[in-house]
Amino acid sequence: MVKVPKGMTLVVGLGVSGRAICRHLQRLGRPFMVVDTRAEPPGLEAFRDAHPGVAVHCGPLTDLDMGATREVVVSPGVDPRSPGLADLAGHRGPQGEPLVVGEMALFVRACRVPIAAITGANAKSTVTTLLGEMAVEAGRRVAVGGNLGTPALDLLAERPDAELYVLELSSFQLETTPCLGADTAAFLNLSEDHLDRHGDLAGYRAAKLGIFRGARHGVVNAEEPDTWPAVPLPALDRFTTRPPEAGEWGIGEHDDGTGPRPWLMHGDAPLMPAEAVRLPGRHNQANALAALAMGHRLGFPLAAMCRVLERFPGLPHRGELVAEIGGVRWINDSKGTNVGATLAAIAGLGPTLAGRLILLAGGVGKGADFTPLAAPLARYGREAILFGRDADKLEAALAGGLPLQRVEDLGAAMERAAEIAEPGDCVLLSPACASLDQFRDYQARGEAFRGTVQRLAGEGTP
Repeated sequence: MVKVPKGMTLVVGLGVSGRAICRHLQRLGRPFMVVDTRAEPPGLEAFRDAHPGVAVHCGPLTDLDMGATREVVVSPGVDPRSPGLADLAGHRGPQGEPLVVGEMALFVRACRVPIAAITGANAKSTVTTLLGEMAVEAGRRVAVGGNLGTPALDLLAERPDAELYVLELSSFQLETTPCLGADTAAFLNLSEDHLDRHGDLAGYRAAKLGIFRGARHGVVNAEEPDTWPAVPLPALDRFTTRPPEAGEWGIGEHDDGTGPRPWLMHGDAPLMPAEAVRLPGRHNQANALAALAMGHRLGFPLAAMCRVLERFPGLPHRGELVAEIGGVRWINDSKGTNVGATLAAIAGLGPTLAGRLILLAGGVGKGADFTPLAAPLARYGREAILFGRDADKLEAALAGGLPLQRVEDLGAAMERAAEIAEPGDCVLLSPACASLDQFRDYQARGEAFRGTVQRLAGEGTP
């Protein structure tokens, strides 16, 4: 049994966040040691070079005696219910906080300016980036990161001049954050994900709701009550893709003299035409409304926020419009690795199309139930083209709703899509599956899609 020295902080995990935690503790001059359950964690030698003299234990957490530990700081990838940590639940540190915390607890202690925080099963990276761009357009010194890009603790060192931190936060980060205290916090949507960590949807939701602990303002999805805080907040805004009620952010008909058409609205106040939002689809218009609600709370000028919405093309692989060829839009949503993400893309794009939707889907389904995709595809789809390891499960779930085509891989799926697409259609890569049966990761899958579309655009096809 290895005894953690009295008063020592124990960092669990040597991943990206774990190394950021160590850098932060080193800057504070706070003694720490590190444990990683892997026998040879990647980057171990580089870590030892950067932190000479810091003790590192590689092996089971149950090998450690943590009784004298000042604090245990776990990386997001480490389950606080793991053997060796579970027994510490309910224990308190010297400041009265839980003994086991995550990186964001350290961030909150050190942060002296407002925090805007975003979570959700899907679209959190898009809204985080949008809000960051809006802050820049409004002339604010902003730092953007968290679960997206730069770890939050590194932002403190890299952007000490920031007057606002805009952070994407995962359920893993939130469940180990006792009180975030965000100036504005958004919970965008909820669908099944990470159930291997949280046990069930209720456990996943409970972790996500941590974003509202200590928040002064919340932004929630009016159409998804599961995103609403369990405890009332000082202020709350709701967004919806329906015509908004008083005070809500939504989409309603407005005539500016050119005829009635859908506009983004705040209550009965028109903000901008929905079609002027560059990101395609109703779901992305909902993302725009969430960002507008947060930006309004932070005092950003409406004109600055609308300029961002008019030009922001989307993040790579997240509803990215790659090209329009012969009246057919080709959209890369390779990040759609779960049913909830693909469902949002279909439901968001379908109502905006003059033609029909051609879905490219398949890969490693992670045991997901694909049946929720059947109804919206029956309504909006021309054909679903299925490939990869779990194509048979997708086929069984979608049978009878629309034409289905089985192919070997993504390349064959795109060839088929180019053959059947008609002007006004949209070819959507949103696989509802992980990519690891045929690709290194979802980025590689999206790059393959983008490259083929660019080739088709050069050939003038379809």
